[in-house]
Amino acid sequence: MTVPVAHDGLLLPVHDEGPRDGEVVLLLHGFPQDASCWHAVVPHLHEAGLRTLAPDQRGYVPSARPEGRGGYDVDTLVGDALAVLDALGAGRAHVVGHDWGGVLAWHLAARHPHRLASATVLSTPHPGAYAEAMVRSLQPLRSWYTLAVQVPLLPELLLSRTLPAALRAGGLPERDAVRYAARLSSPGDLTGPLEWYRAAGRRALLLRSTDPGPVTVPTTYAWGRRDPALGRRAAERTRRHVRGPYRFVELDEGHWLPERRPGEVADAVLDRVRSTRRQTTPP
Repeated sequence: MTVPVAHDGLLLPVHDEGPRDGEVVLLLHGFPQDASCWHAVVPHLHEAGLRTLAPDQRGYVPSARPEGRGGYDVDTLVGDALAVLDALGAGRAHVVGHDWGGVLAWHLAARHPHRLASATVLSTPHPGAYAEAMVRSLQPLRSWYTLAVQVPLLPELLLSRTLPAALRAGGLPERDAVRYAARLSSPGDLTGPLEWYRAAGRRALLLRSTDPGPVTVPTTYAWGRRDPALGRRAAERTRRHVRGPYRFVELDEGHWLPERRPGEVADAVLDRVRSTRRQTTPP
């Protein structure tokens, strides 16, 4: 069932599936995905009795595509996630985020711990660890594209023609590369998703911190050692930014964990959910 959630003058389509009385798992996709990136993960979660909420995020659908990078600041994006939980009656949830969805998961976990039962973050290190790696490793070379997309208009024109090939070259399965690229086939379709990067660049230019602070909720971080965009230093230093129960899962994989390793992703989520239950259940 797809439910439109109104927030900030926008309508976010949310795929609400699984047992209605199950614990809620909020699934946040990244670039250039959509909620369908979880299609091979959610059956495992539903079988375990969990309810999943997977929004198509701001910028990715015509009904939620504000103009200007100011509409894509991380604080605003976090507000969207909280609005989804509020609208669908979820006081607390287990959050799972990949890529940019992982950035939001870290911010939710650090700044709104009362709304989260746990966090499982895929690929994206804690923003504080990422910032450290940017000055103490070769991470800037891996992150070259975040600077390239700051240029207006030209990235949209180039990606509208090259996105399918770029995604395939980056290891995304063919069927997923075709599906995502079809949804972002014109320059206008790409502007919203790219504004996430531009808003982050504007935040850095204004010297506003990207570090949400330490995380106290139970957290699992899964990272692919062959990820071309996110290196080992930030992945290993993420532990320093989590003060609650923590598990690091290293996979022999690249960046696209939900699509390429859905079983392992589901196992990581379920292990975190179950361990959180054990920690909160009285003896």
